[in-house]
Parts: sequence; structure tokens; C-alpha cells
Amino acid sequence: MSLIDVYNLQREKVSETELKDEIFGVPVKDHILHEVVVAQLNRRRAGTAAAKSRSLVNASTRKLFRQKGTGRARAGSASSPTRKGGGVAFGPQPRAYIRKVAKKVRKAALRMALSDKLSGSQLFVVEDFNLPEIKTKSFVGVMRRFDVAKVLIVTAGKNENLEKSSRNVPWVKVLRSEGLNVYDLLKFEHLFLEKPAIDRIEEALIS
Repeated sequence: MSLIDVYNLQREKVSETELKDEIFGVPVKDHILHEVVVAQLNRRRAGTAAAKSRSLVNASTRKLFRQKGTGRARAGSASSPTRKGGGVAFGPQPRAYIRKVAKKVRKAALRMALSDKLSGSQLFVVEDFNLPEIKTKSFVGVMRRFDVAKVLIVTAGKNENLEKSSRNVPWVKVLRSEGLNVYDLLKFEHLFLEKPAIDRIEEALIS
């Protein structure tokens, strides 16, 4: 077990909490993180790029000119890739970029990313993020007290005041615990966890 300080929004220490070593204290393996991130980004690709081949181009099938006697190379189709307006040879076609990764590998990568944040002193645990009102200036003030930039905040559930106060801040992203993912953990420099979210994360990654 690792002990970590728990803060309020004024950056005052209010208590301590324990983090399980099987979640926040595992060795980090770069190749597993890379595999999961690539698979996650591949799922974002639409795979809808397409070009018409010669069979799909709407062109006349009439022979362009007679086979012999013109001095020109013989030509039989206006849709040939060598002609203007013809089809594309070996052009892109719709495809799925999905790369399957085993569930246990995805969980292992999440544990590694969380362990990396803790070992690098980039993890903050906050008692709660209950802002009194929806106000971006107040939220940014909280972040300035912690002297951080590029922040990922993970909450235990829906927090409308926090989500709306932070949505115009480009260097902050708010996620609920069930949406935690490896790419965002690695993309953002600092990680803030609501204390109630820790139990949910540990339950999901141990089971």
C-alpha cells in the first residue's frame, strides 16, 4: 500500500488515503502502453477514404477511336487510369482500422499508466471537486493553486459545475471514472483523482 495526501480545493491537506500497489505500483512496460494507445487511436479512424476504380467511373464503354491507322496508341476505355477523368489505380477503399487488444492487456496498461503518474509525483488526490458555481475563472484559480498545466481530472460521477466550468479551458479534460483510458493518462501531464473515484478505479482494474 502507498499513502498519498488528500487535498481540498484550497490545496490544504485534509487527510491521507491508501493506494493499492497492484494498481498504482506496477512496473511500466513501454511496449504494452504503445500497443494499447495505437489500438485506441485506430478506433477513432473513420476508414471512409475511397477513390473510384476504373469499374466505378461513369464513362462510356464505346471504343474511343479505331484500333489501327491513326498513329496513336490503341485505346479501348475512357475509364482507364492513364486517361484524364479515368479511375484511380490502387486507390483507397473503405476499411476498418480496428486492432483488437485483449481485455487483460488493456487493464494492465491502465495500471501501468496510473503507476507512472504516482511514481513521477504527477498524481493529486482531491477530496471532491464540488465547485459552488459554474465559473471558469474560479476553476482556473483552483488549478493555479496546484501550479499545474495539462490536467486530466477523473471524477466519481457526473459533476455539472466542474464539467461546465472547465470545458473552455484547453489544457484541462474532465472524465468520469468509467471513461478512464491510457491515451488521456499519457497525454496529460498531471492527473487529479476525486477520492471516491479511487475505489471505483481499483474495483474495475482488480476484477
